[in-house]
Amino acid sequence: MHVRSATVVTLVALLLAAVPAGIGSQPADSPRIVVHEWGTFTSIAGEHGEAMQWRPNGGASDLPCFVDRNLFNIKGTLWGTVRMETPVLYFYSPRDVTVDVKVDFKQGVITEWYPKAFVATNPATMSGSIAWYKVQVSPSSAPSFPVETGGSHYYLARGTDATPLRVDQQTERFLFYRGVGQFAPPISATVDERGKTVVWTPRENAIGDVILFENRKGVVSYSVQRAAGGRLAIDRPVLDDETTSPKKELIALLIANGLYRKEAEAMVATWSDSWFEEGTRLFYVVPRASVDEILPLTMTPAPAEVARVFVGRLELVTAAARTEVRRALMAGDAAVLAKYGRFLGPIGERVVAESAPAERELLQARLKASVAPWTTTFSYCG
Repeated sequence: MHVRSATVVTLVALLLAAVPAGIGSQPADSPRIVVHEWGTFTSIAGEHGEAMQWRPNGGASDLPCFVDRNLFNIKGTLWGTVRMETPVLYFYSPRDVTVDVKVDFKQGVITEWYPKAFVATNPATMSGSIAWYKVQVSPSSAPSFPVETGGSHYYLARGTDATPLRVDQQTERFLFYRGVGQFAPPISATVDERGKTVVWTPRENAIGDVILFENRKGVVSYSVQRAAGGRLAIDRPVLDDETTSPKKELIALLIANGLYRKEAEAMVATWSDSWFEEGTRLFYVVPRASVDEILPLTMTPAPAEVARVFVGRLELVTAAARTEVRRALMAGDAAVLAKYGRFLGPIGERVVAESAPAERELLQARLKASVAPWTTTFSYCG
């Protein structure tokens, strides 16, 4: 039987109780523009908790071909500390309105987007911006959005009541963009040999709500914690024989931080296959002040309300993972190595650094061959 502590149950109840009446649903009718945004900052914790450098945009694209790509974004060649994944901007308006929207990325570059936008990139400073002009937000228009054959979790973000929009002849439920960043996440963490995780904020700000999740060979468990201080120690969640995931808790967190229920459900549905894959990771809500600092948002005319809810995903490289990767590299076990996907490179680098000098050359050569599929040149659709 899968057992959850009273602390977890109580926390979820508190989160749900903290949601003001009506915040989990679209406003019935309001003479104002409301803007809601969600996204993910994905990073990997190094030995001392620092965000590691890696190639966060490697591997096959999971986006439809109608999504635009930055010519500067050669797949697998960009290095960064954070993969900014699938921010989407929803608009709610009781009447047709035209808006201009701009997002600056002071420590990163925009790599993908839709609809058509003006994207600026400065490779020298690893900075950029994206702007959509004359966005027609139109509740009077019938939703008609592009769809391609083949699956993509991109489409799941449409499962909301947001007002349809148009840029030139391109229609969508939201404004979409992605990028690669060179900034330090607001939370750091380490995990020791026994599996205890220590979490802290560099500025000693309140950590807030976090979820420690582990999936080891299909056996899943997690722990939900709330910390008012700037440091928190979490014991390894007890693994059992029942597969589950913290979807309910994540949805409650997202609603408590400002998203409507359908938005929260769309975000969790979009990322469920990735968030709950094998490995150990920490989920947290990025403070709004940090989001505004990293991604300043300007809009004309100014909206009456803005909610920006980003989930931080911090991958933790456990002793068990490093041992498994080392054995697989030595044995040439491609199947085991493949399941680590885009995270194999940084995990493998730690394995090589911790190995005996006599083994490093062999391990490095096999690691390079194993990560090659994640660093190939990007193949553009069509």
